[in-house]
Amino acid sequence: MVLLRLFSFLLGHVSLVVRGEFLEKFVNLAASRGIYLWDITRLSEDKVRVKARISDIRSLKQVARTTHSGFKIVERRGLPFLINSLKKRKLLAIGGVIFLAILYFLSSFVWFIEITGHDKLSAAEIKQIAAQAGLRPGVAKWQLDTKQVETTLREKLPSLAWAGVYVKGTKVIIEVAEKKLVQPEPAQGQPAHIIAGKAGLIKEVLVLEGQAMVNEGDTVLPGSVLISGEIIQEIRPEAGNQPLPPGQEPPPPQTVSRFVQAKGIVRARVWYEGYGECKFSETVEKLSGQQKTSVRIKFGPKEIIIAGPAVSPYRYYQTSQTVKSLPKWRNLAIPVEVTTVNYLEVIKERVNHGRAGAQKIAEQKALAAVKAKLPQGAKLVEQRLEQVNTGRGEDLVRIKAFVETIEDIGVVKPFQATKEDYVDRTHRT
Repeated sequence: MVLLRLFSFLLGHVSLVVRGEFLEKFVNLAASRGIYLWDITRLSEDKVRVKARISDIRSLKQVARTTHSGFKIVERRGLPFLINSLKKRKLLAIGGVIFLAILYFLSSFVWFIEITGHDKLSAAEIKQIAAQAGLRPGVAKWQLDTKQVETTLREKLPSLAWAGVYVKGTKVIIEVAEKKLVQPEPAQGQPAHIIAGKAGLIKEVLVLEGQAMVNEGDTVLPGSVLISGEIIQEIRPEAGNQPLPPGQEPPPPQTVSRFVQAKGIVRARVWYEGYGECKFSETVEKLSGQQKTSVRIKFGPKEIIIAGPAVSPYRYYQTSQTVKSLPKWRNLAIPVEVTTVNYLEVIKERVNHGRAGAQKIAEQKALAAVKAKLPQGAKLVEQRLEQVNTGRGEDLVRIKAFVETIEDIGVVKPFQATKEDYVDRTHRT
């Protein structure tokens, strides 16, 4: 079917309005003689519109005489008619050829550069390094070495794990992947505490290195030291064999501090809270799937609409807009912008949930809100839903969700021990 229509365009086709009492006989007889008709549309009881190839017009006249019908050509389409039209307008044809030649020439250059995948690195920084390898707006595509650009990006930007350069029309897409930097651990030998990252009730303390500062059942706040990197050892001086004189007290014990990198696991009971609400009936907005696109060219302050509507044809709608401008050529800025505006139709529906439906939706929202706060690896112990009663007559349901977890709340916090900290310290008891 597609090939037949393509040949019909190349050879030329016409739209006919056929009038007569035996239209079905006209169509069937044409088909039996190998005449291809398409886009058959009935206009009235005695009138039908069809499309046919130019080469079949003479045969259709014989079919019309046989069926006592008549037809009239109302539209001509295809390459032969286009050529005839251009012959009458030579300047227009020459201008079209020149325009296509210029368009083809301009499509041989890179005009737009798009950066994707970057997070910490800026797009301007990546474009600057790419320019050193020859990738800049206005460069000819036959002079562009994408492999060299990829190599230069990886060499000049050590934080990149991978870089790919792809040419799509007049746009070059640079895809990058940055190295994931892991939180550095304390340097070897540097002392560190394990502190509480959040408030909780201590459930279990397992010390691998360091000194425990909390016990099971203790309540801690964020920042509290759980396992200390300072181990305090008590040293009692030797009294010898000589008895102490009457009335003289033994010397106080001495303490010596040893600093280590604290290691261990501290699990605690932690509580989270989430909130959700839903009205008994509400207006919901959603996209209908219908959209219209408007394409505009802006020359300085003047804007010309070349396709699509000037304003949204929908009463309720959302818009998305993309603006592309020609890059600077040396120091010359070309004040031309192409703007594409998509109008997406929005329909509003009134949905009646009822009390039971609203409560279910509010519970789902509350649980989703609280579970979004849970860290990875947290063990869920208990969850509870509670309806909030404000004492006012409201057409909505309010729900609070409470979740209890058991999780490791320890966070490593390095500290710097000074020389004075290493000196033995004496405490009187």
